[in-house]
Amino acid sequence: MSQFISLTQYQLIEAHGADAEKYLQGQLTSDVVQLASGATTLTAHCDPKGKMNAIYRLFKVSSEQFFLLVKKDILPSGLDALKKYAVFSKVSFDLRDWQIIGVIGEKCGKITPHFSLEIDEQRSILLNETELPVNFNGDEKIWEVADIQAGLPNLSPQTQNEFIPQALNLQAVEQAISFTKGCYIGQETVARAKYRGANKRAMFIFKAQTQQEVEIGSEIEMQLEANWRKTGTITSAVNLDGVLWLQVVMNNDIDSEQQFRLLNSEVLLERVQLPYSITE
Repeated sequence: MSQFISLTQYQLIEAHGADAEKYLQGQLTSDVVQLASGATTLTAHCDPKGKMNAIYRLFKVSSEQFFLLVKKDILPSGLDALKKYAVFSKVSFDLRDWQIIGVIGEKCGKITPHFSLEIDEQRSILLNETELPVNFNGDEKIWEVADIQAGLPNLSPQTQNEFIPQALNLQAVEQAISFTKGCYIGQETVARAKYRGANKRAMFIFKAQTQQEVEIGSEIEMQLEANWRKTGTITSAVNLDGVLWLQVVMNNDIDSEQQFRLLNSEVLLERVQLPYSITE
């Protein structure tokens, strides 16, 4: 049975105007011009040093109309940074109080939203200006866990402006980074990380059977012979039905046999294989 989940943790933003495409092309890591109308991708907005202040799900309606989904907890700072130079272009950014629905499984044919964003074969996001006749039967934690399992990264206030896009594997996700388009904010750092091997970190998935909760931005522990040492930064954490799912940014050269556990705990972490390759 399909699951319908109210994604109230997200804010919908509409970017529109004659210069919308050109403006976003100079701000975001993805190739906005080459993105097809009706297509969606994750994308990032960086500061001048290449550190991400927001991760968006971008949806292109046309060259003059785009929608961006972003976690509410990184607003308003994330949006303020994105529209900092918009005063010089014919583009507006407006918050839209639309219904945002996550669907896992087949969509009901009777539901006709304004827009449907296809995430993968099993998941989609429905956007509608008014409430749709949907019976919600899933918790938002289910959606968050699905994101973790799919290797789709999350940015929180604790991790804003801490990581370049490749540290959260965005080079391997959808069309999140373009290395062939022109300049955008932070582009020099992102390009250097690819072509000069400057990035030494990657995001990994872990899970553990435990009722424990952990804080975003905290560390885990790595075994070194008889001792344990702090390592990594937790960027996503969801405990669903006694299974704790984590995304952790660490050095990208870790041994496959390396043992990890929760900080100051005996709870061992099981490393889960990423659904994509992070080899540049």
